[in-house]
Amino acid sequence: MGIMYKSTRSDSAQVTASQAILKGLADDGGLYVPSSFPKLPVGIEELAGLGYKEIAYIIMKEFLSDFTEDELKKCIDSAYDDKFDTKEIAPLRKADGAYFLELFHGATIAFKDMALSILPHLLTTAARKNHVDKKIIILTATSGDTGKAALAGFADVEGTGIIVFYPKHGVSLIQERQMVTQKGGNTYVVGIEGNFDDAQTGVKNMFNDKELAALMNANGYQFSSANSINIGRLVPQIVYYVYSYAKLIHDGAIKAGEPVNFVVPTGNFGNILAAYYAKNMGLPVGKLICASNENKVLFDFFKSGTYDRNREFILTSSPSMDILISSNLERLIYHIAGNDCEKTAELMEKLISEGSYRITDDMRKNLAIFEGGYATEDETAETIRRIYEQDGYVIDTHTAVAADVYNKYRESGDKTMAVIASTASPYKFTRSVMMAIDKSCGSPDDFELIDRLSGISKVKIPQAIEDIRSAKILHDRVCGKSEMKSVVMDILGIQI
Repeated sequence: MGIMYKSTRSDSAQVTASQAILKGLADDGGLYVPSSFPKLPVGIEELAGLGYKEIAYIIMKEFLSDFTEDELKKCIDSAYDDKFDTKEIAPLRKADGAYFLELFHGATIAFKDMALSILPHLLTTAARKNHVDKKIIILTATSGDTGKAALAGFADVEGTGIIVFYPKHGVSLIQERQMVTQKGGNTYVVGIEGNFDDAQTGVKNMFNDKELAALMNANGYQFSSANSINIGRLVPQIVYYVYSYAKLIHDGAIKAGEPVNFVVPTGNFGNILAAYYAKNMGLPVGKLICASNENKVLFDFFKSGTYDRNREFILTSSPSMDILISSNLERLIYHIAGNDCEKTAELMEKLISEGSYRITDDMRKNLAIFEGGYATEDETAETIRRIYEQDGYVIDTHTAVAADVYNKYRESGDKTMAVIASTASPYKFTRSVMMAIDKSCGSPDDFELIDRLSGISKVKIPQAIEDIRSAKILHDRVCGKSEMKSVVMDILGIQI
């Protein structure tokens, strides 16, 4: 039997990969984790000459073992096509003494495309495999990037609808414009008067609402998720860490077996968790360096062993990381607790009831692979300016957080080759990027700044940006954080 999936919070019955993708969240509120970690099925040196899609199949078939070869290859081919503007899908760019893994060449110019381009295909395939006869409603909270990537992926996909909640005043202008201009008869975008944690909590509460589930079922609907709580989001992210390592071998930057450090700007913890899963598959990883902005709840956790969300929520220039409740950390907690679901459930309950928890000393020992760091707003801006002036390379604010954290980390003397996850195009955060490079460029027009950025970066303006210059606003609904459930019911035409 292939890999099965179980909840982080109880010893409930295990499910197949396709069932876990369909459900999104386990019935007990836990997240699905693999029953064991598969090992790389081929030697790492054998991957060095392969393309992205070939490596994607090799990795994903190990985790999605109830998908047939034809099903999985069709999903991969449909996802990683000309929606990406580079043949490599995820190019590596050397700058500032490290390699930047550019994960923003998809349709919505952010790393979420890497997984959300394939999730709709995995989900609809899973629905057919499990004879689902209800309309699947994708219910998602976003801190800025997941929303647009999910909307683009699921727009007009037969048998699905998608509802995205985002913090009305907590995303960049470009992020918001990308979402509210989204076309598709099955797409809905709602701003909430609150922050991302409020949106994420509201969505999780709806997933855990048994009465709502029964009501949805009676009306021919069922929920699933496009957030990284869905294992169908997490597994595709493992691929690009393996791909980048293989590419470094191919390019002669490292020899097979040499460790590589990965530096990841981190909010909800899914992206860096995928690197941890790659490590558990046998990828030679040295350190996983978790980079935070001024919302440094993860930095404090790695430093002290205490996770504490009881603090001020800070709006920064890297809004996709403005998160105090990192949902995917629950999966890591489960693993470092020795796959102890009772301990995990206890700590997650403390997070809900008290806003904090502390892990045991033994659990902390299992975190040795991780390093934490954070960058202030001034440090983020200075890093953007410095790398531009030094290398002529323009990075976005999230990538700059990671680059600053890595710059501090290497002062420890660790000379291991490093790959920095570059998670968004600088065009997505043009105002912050341009102000970092030249404080005198304070144009009131973001699109004028986009043209200026194109001039200094010598990089063509992405089509995703051109498409929204004059696009019509199609979604203008806003609600309070306590009104999210009633908004969903209204959208679906269900009477409570």
